[in-house]
Amino acid sequence: MSEVRVERKGIVYFIRFDDASKAWLSFKEEDGKLYLLETYTPEQHRGKGYAKALVKAAVEDARNKGLKVVPICSYSVYYFIKNRDDRDVLAEPYGSMGDEDLQKYFEERLAEERARH
Repeated sequence: MSEVRVERKGIVYFIRFDDASKAWLSFKEEDGKLYLLETYTPEQHRGKGYAKALVKAAVEDARNKGLKVVPICSYSVYYFIKNRDDRDVLAEPYGSMGDEDLQKYFEERLAEERARH
């Protein structure tokens, strides 16, 4: 993945691609928390680190604003499983979860998303 530019507009972080498609992460900010709601990467751009870049941008914003992160979408939970150093921004109870509990939560979120789609 070359250098990407993550933009934020309204309730979405996004990356624009040369083929006119976009990867995005929707969120809501409420009561001192940043809720990471849904992540999408176009099929042709998956597996290249774009979703990671989106969540990382949200984590950096949360840290800079003093917000705690609530990972709702399965990819955001996966991000925190793989990036332990960023867990300091997690809201409770997620911040207290170990790898095993986060993995279980990830599987629950993934199952729910698959059932919805």
